[in-house]
Amino acid sequence: MVLDGGDAATAAGHPSLAEALGAGLGAPDVRIDPHAAAVIPYSSGTSGTPKGVMLSQYNLVANVAQSSAFFGVTADDVLLAVLPFFHIYGLTVLLNLALGRRARLVTMPKFDLAEFLRITQDHRCTYLFIAPPIAVALAKHPLVDQYDVSSVTATLSGAAPLDGDLGHAVARRLGCVMLQGYGMTELSPVSHAIPRDGAERVPLASVGYTVPNTECKLLDPATDEEIEVPAEGPSAPGQLLIRGPQVMLGYLNRPDATAATLDPAGFLRTGDIATVTADGVVTIVDRLKELIKYKGYQIAPAELEALLLTNPQIADAAVIGVHREDGEEVPKAFIVRQAGVEVGGEDVMAFVAGHVAPFKRIRYVEFVDVIPKSTSGKILRRELRARA
Repeated sequence: MVLDGGDAATAAGHPSLAEALGAGLGAPDVRIDPHAAAVIPYSSGTSGTPKGVMLSQYNLVANVAQSSAFFGVTADDVLLAVLPFFHIYGLTVLLNLALGRRARLVTMPKFDLAEFLRITQDHRCTYLFIAPPIAVALAKHPLVDQYDVSSVTATLSGAAPLDGDLGHAVARRLGCVMLQGYGMTELSPVSHAIPRDGAERVPLASVGYTVPNTECKLLDPATDEEIEVPAEGPSAPGQLLIRGPQVMLGYLNRPDATAATLDPAGFLRTGDIATVTADGVVTIVDRLKELIKYKGYQIAPAELEALLLTNPQIADAAVIGVHREDGEEVPKAFIVRQAGVEVGGEDVMAFVAGHVAPFKRIRYVEFVDVIPKSTSGKILRRELRARA
């Protein structure tokens, strides 16, 4: 501990900052091992206990370089930093990338929609980095129309899946390019993104292309056999595995979890189900652990959540699997109503039934005041399961 001011005179045994600065000493000889753990952010813990993720200087610098090629941040951009810097999204994509590109970074202590819009207006922010809950607010909340956000040229959503229709709604309302990225704490965090240059050629429902110097493959969840990339159209869904310079060193004091996540060849098992097209566009289907298995079918909660958010009577939604008395797992929806709306459970189930195959229908509905989410915007399904 280094002390400054009056405390330094009364705390024996601790160095004084004032004395050190006045001593005229030369700079110390500091040697850094680029492959040693530099930071230990914690995984979000949306489905279990968070784990400390050991990332090196090499991991972080490599990922800034990889991300820069896609996000197109320049020294002329003004970035709004609403995401916390202790989260890997905020640390790498906002703080480190902005500093690396010499962009201006405007910070705010926590998300508040009115403050978010005021700061965007007053500071003429050009690039917004957000999570899906903010996208929902930007697309649906009437407050947006009270502010001048015409300075925004690009918005990127990450940390959780963004539905394509929701993304297009944000783009239309703000008059900007809408992008989506994918990653995880264990990947420092970026592995895929829709590039700012040429975004119109990439489906917004996807997470775009693999960033430079990164390898990916898909494994069949049932057999662990590698899935072939098709000559045309999307591939069969499989668990996404990733290898590259951004892959973590491992979990802090968790050799068991590290071995389960990193295979001997250096590929990281993401736990996410994805598809890939012949030209390399990757789409995340859902989390492997969150797929609902009903009568041999697999149901992706994210697909049902995206559909529910298209209903103007619904402000927010989450879907989990629950077990009926007969043992079958079926989808249950947690719904936040729009203000002043009295939509009922039967209405919600009928709405979904009119858009999906019979096996994907919502079987239970519970109305809540808020959907529990992490600071990065991921739905905390473990909390919903606890009350289900």
